[in-house]
Amino acid sequence: MSRELLLRIWRGDASGGDLVDFVVPVEEGEVVLDAVHKTQALHAGDLAVRWNFKAGKCGSCSAEINGHPRLMCMTRLSSLPSGPVTITPLRTFPVIRDLVTDVSFNYEKARQVPAFSPRPEQPVAPFIMYQQDVERSQEFRKCIECWLCQDVCHVIRDHEENKPHYSGPRFFIRWAELDMHPNDGLDRKEALQDTQGLGYCNVTKCCTEVCPEGIKITDNAIIPMKERVVDAKYDPLVRFARRRLRRARGTASSATSQGPGHG
Repeated sequence: MSRELLLRIWRGDASGGDLVDFVVPVEEGEVVLDAVHKTQALHAGDLAVRWNFKAGKCGSCSAEINGHPRLMCMTRLSSLPSGPVTITPLRTFPVIRDLVTDVSFNYEKARQVPAFSPRPEQPVAPFIMYQQDVERSQEFRKCIECWLCQDVCHVIRDHEENKPHYSGPRFFIRWAELDMHPNDGLDRKEALQDTQGLGYCNVTKCCTEVCPEGIKITDNAIIPMKERVVDAKYDPLVRFARRRLRRARGTASSATSQGPGHG
């Protein structure tokens, strides 16, 4: 059954903008992206919006709908309260034009993730893994990089100055995936804490709540990595073992520097 819908879409660019009202006809079963496309067709052919194939798997059409970060292609109009539907760009990232934002911050953070580093005892594939390890890794790989978790994370949403020092939830699951991989030999915990800002996260679970893939970002990645960092830094047995190792290395280095015939 057709009806008319009032859309309030933010229009503008980096210099500023405002909400503009559009009335479009919509049908039962349609999603927000359908209404935006009708706005382009009927009223604003130059409206800028990202989208790809409207199946909830590319992550392109992220926006804030009535103040909530969502995928426009997966948000049915019937699921929204009656009245105007307000659509604004992701608040955490700089606006390019209309609903399109500059998300290059995320790609900069992606480049900082150390690559998979096989253990010396198994340097090449095929790698042997237990099924539970496969399933844990696969959950994190379900990410479609819609950036909704990054957008809603208040550490960077409300504090622009934190961005250089904070990777955000999308990349915490990438770091966790590698650190938890049984065939990866690189210890990433110190870097995750010291340069990627894991400690800034206060586990409000807002990232988990908006994830369209249902990834348990907080419970299965962030909290376990925080625990690993604490164990590595503050566990008394680990600290004792590290001191013993440093002393052993120091003794060996001293003996080597003296060479034969000394002492």
